[in-house]
Amino acid sequence: MEFSSCVRFLVLVACLFPALVQCRVRHYKFNIVKKTTSKLCSSKSIITVNGKFPGPTLYAREGDTVLVKVANHINGNISIHWHGIRQLRTGWADGPAYITQCPIPKGQNYVYNFTITGQRGTLFWHAHINWYRSTVHGAIVILPKRGVPYPFPTPHKEVVVVLAEWWKSDTEAVISEALKSGLAPNVSDAHTINGHPGPLSNCPSEGGFNLPVENGKTYMLRIVNAALNEELFFKIAGHKLTVVEVDATYVKPFKTETILVAPGQTTNVLITTNQNSGKYLVTASTFMDTPNIVVDNKTATATLHYSGTLANSPTTLTTPPPQNATTISNKFTNSLRSLNSITYPANVPQKIDHRLLFTIGLGINSCPTCKAGNGSRVAAGINNITFIMPTTALLQAHIFKINGVFTADFPGNPPHTFNYTGSGPRNLATSNGTRVYRLAFNSTVQLVMQDTGIVAPENHPVHLHGFNFFVVGKGLGNYNPKTDDQKFNLFDPVERNTIGVPSGGWVAIRFRADNPGVWFMHCHLEIHTTWGLKMAFLVDNGKGPNQSVLPPPSDLPKC
Repeated sequence: MEFSSCVRFLVLVACLFPALVQCRVRHYKFNIVKKTTSKLCSSKSIITVNGKFPGPTLYAREGDTVLVKVANHINGNISIHWHGIRQLRTGWADGPAYITQCPIPKGQNYVYNFTITGQRGTLFWHAHINWYRSTVHGAIVILPKRGVPYPFPTPHKEVVVVLAEWWKSDTEAVISEALKSGLAPNVSDAHTINGHPGPLSNCPSEGGFNLPVENGKTYMLRIVNAALNEELFFKIAGHKLTVVEVDATYVKPFKTETILVAPGQTTNVLITTNQNSGKYLVTASTFMDTPNIVVDNKTATATLHYSGTLANSPTTLTTPPPQNATTISNKFTNSLRSLNSITYPANVPQKIDHRLLFTIGLGINSCPTCKAGNGSRVAAGINNITFIMPTTALLQAHIFKINGVFTADFPGNPPHTFNYTGSGPRNLATSNGTRVYRLAFNSTVQLVMQDTGIVAPENHPVHLHGFNFFVVGKGLGNYNPKTDDQKFNLFDPVERNTIGVPSGGWVAIRFRADNPGVWFMHCHLEIHTTWGLKMAFLVDNGKGPNQSVLPPPSDLPKC
């Protein structure tokens, strides 16, 4: 039976016998349109979904099928990625332009059709072409199946909190100028909480997001970092945060004053409104522990507003962590552990088929036209390979056997061994290529990602499409398999889809390649992705009836 026929059959059964079917088909319409928006005492035209910033929240339940019709009304291409959705066998709906699909041209539509299997929690969607993600993004809320409770007390109310960045300038002009110069782009002018930066010294009239609460209740905040280039601390004055989930996977609950959310990551926290009635400051501020890297140091602010509190009442303040608060960052990330219960087990691969070591870092390449860069430009790469985007989507090339688009020879280890976190090699240049690493269906992978000190060590939040993975270990300095593997947590490591490679260190992940297709892996700092810090895994079809990529939809965009 064809997939579309299966969907129609399920819809028919759901209508005739609703008690027998828990899943449903959810339809959304995303109109890609421009809208003039005012922030920071200035106005500009931005690309949006349905005229909203942030965009609309997509709601579904585990097991639902989601159909999102994206209609492109702007003068340019668009594609949408459903960040963290496994997309089992439905790579055509994953969204990264020129990886799993050609982008949607002006005036055309494409229906993203996927089923949410074995997932519940908070994820998000965003544009996956150019720097459109700066304003084209929104949350995904996946509720448990009906009748299935949370593994923690049910909150009184749930609130989506989207963190982002805002530029006064057009972001496409920002990155265009940076590529022309060979240098880093201008940083953002503000951070935002649900689209609002809060009052700033250069625009004191700018409003902030207001979160109304009642005394004595528990609320769940579904926090998304949709920022382009910056990791963000989040805290609320006078209130502890109980972390219960990251990247749509439950974790062992723990209390903290501050959480860290990297671009591409999501975190669910519970707060109990047990303080005196009043107003309490909410802050989102930058984390960057590498000296000499310029970041947007402006703190976004919002207000937790207890019911009955007068609008002119004083606000209880809090001090954001220092920008380079590595200790606070490590304390948070080291506290994350999978629930690993009977209902939600941590199925960590124990036997490994592929042991990979990828260096993650920057480089310097020749650029005679880059006058500001003195004839050089900053590049980025994995295993010293700067990924060159194809003009035909990799998944289409793979399925339709189109030659000359990519090569399946991505190296499993660095081509040159050096002191990765030291001064680096003499030659700082990277090589170019559109290369993928091939995996047999259901094979198991251990991937160690090693930061390098070339140009500058930096924390890289790396996102893997199509999979969740277990974070089994991390450390500072150079990875040593003889000693570091012995310390791996193979019992209850946190399960994620985006993980920070620590500045001057390494992180080890494990996953099972049980999803056939071509799956992008890249740094979720948009500038690093632009510079080439990306690659792809090609997972072959299996031999079973449900182990192959489904046929492409009839409306799949053409290049």
